[in-house]
Amino acid sequence: MAQKRYNYIVGRGDGASSGGTTPPPQALKAPPESAKKEKHKEPGLRIYDGSLDMLFFVIVIVLLVYGIIMMFSASYMAGLTSKAHDGYMYVRTQGIAAVAGVILMVFISFFDYHILMNTKIVFIGFITALVMMLLVFSPIGHAEANAYRWIEIGSWSFQPSELMKAVLIVFLSYLAVRHQNNFGNFRKGVLPMVVVLGLVCGLMVLQRHISGLMLMVTIGFCILFVSGIPIKQLVRAGVLLIVAAVLAASIASLLGFIDLSYVLDRFTSMSEADSGEITNESWQTAQSLIAIGSGGWFGLGFGESRQKYSWLPEPYNDFVFPIIVEELGFLGGIVVIILFGLFVYRGFYIAKKAPDKFGMLVATGITFQIGLQAFLNIGVACNAFPNTGISLPFFSSGGTALLMQLAEMGVLLGISRQCEI
Repeated sequence: MAQKRYNYIVGRGDGASSGGTTPPPQALKAPPESAKKEKHKEPGLRIYDGSLDMLFFVIVIVLLVYGIIMMFSASYMAGLTSKAHDGYMYVRTQGIAAVAGVILMVFISFFDYHILMNTKIVFIGFITALVMMLLVFSPIGHAEANAYRWIEIGSWSFQPSELMKAVLIVFLSYLAVRHQNNFGNFRKGVLPMVVVLGLVCGLMVLQRHISGLMLMVTIGFCILFVSGIPIKQLVRAGVLLIVAAVLAASIASLLGFIDLSYVLDRFTSMSEADSGEITNESWQTAQSLIAIGSGGWFGLGFGESRQKYSWLPEPYNDFVFPIIVEELGFLGGIVVIILFGLFVYRGFYIAKKAPDKFGMLVATGITFQIGLQAFLNIGVACNAFPNTGISLPFFSSGGTALLMQLAEMGVLLGISRQCEI
């Protein structure tokens, strides 16, 4: 938040200019109490109607439209073979979320992002996200393969970690700005951010959400690094988190709360897929590689994928990228990579031009999050990383996730309205 400066004119007792003479005692008094209160006033809700970054807006819309089209193709057969026997069921949900998300994105972009520096709002948001992450262990929580990651109410399901990604970016940016004058003191300046990050990561481990854990840790340290924390303090923070994580995982494993052996199985499945040995663990990765290899330069044609016919699990979700390459070829896959590359470039450009440190940190965090997710998802599809269950932003099925991503885009566009671009 921009700090207001209070200038006090020093003059003689008669009101004329002092001309370098010693100022009277009353001129050396502290600023009035009203000025102190104004200086520390929390930011409120304000409308800012400056011009948004149109290039970034166009990149987001192109990614969104491309994603819906390819998700429709990848999900059509899964919809037909579902209980509903409706090939349009996934794209219908995604389309509604996309329309609502674009409206939300534009709406949010008009608000001054400094409202996110309001202490009450940022703490309420963080506590709400924490409570929602704990609700996955309640009766409304939903587990798949012993992974407690979802809240399910009727036909509506939501992954609280999607909300936590955005909240963590804002909360760490808030703490970084508030404590920036104490970065030299680990306990006062850095430890609060480490505690917040450690708390979120602990919940990720309990949920058996290792991909979410990777994202949270990487996003957190990205913000800590960009905020200007000395490298020595960053190393101390990293060591503290690693020691705490090892101890917590060991204790939880010994007590039987969690079983992390599946993490090693994911690494083993990578070598199995490369060697051509297809097992239950390596099946999804192997079918992904077959889809990518079948596409050639120009693909089999839109809608002509063979792997989506029950060969490749989750073709409309975590593994939509192989379907894109299979149907549109190497060129179709390269277009996806170029679009995300442009997104990251323009997002960091907005961060660079942000009018203050808070705007820079939030823009950097959001851009880094989306870019990292895309990088990891494509890497998993190509067997460069273990299968971690990370979705491809704007492409993977998931209405609530898409709404959250477009809301984040609204914040980025709101920051761009106050940039000199």
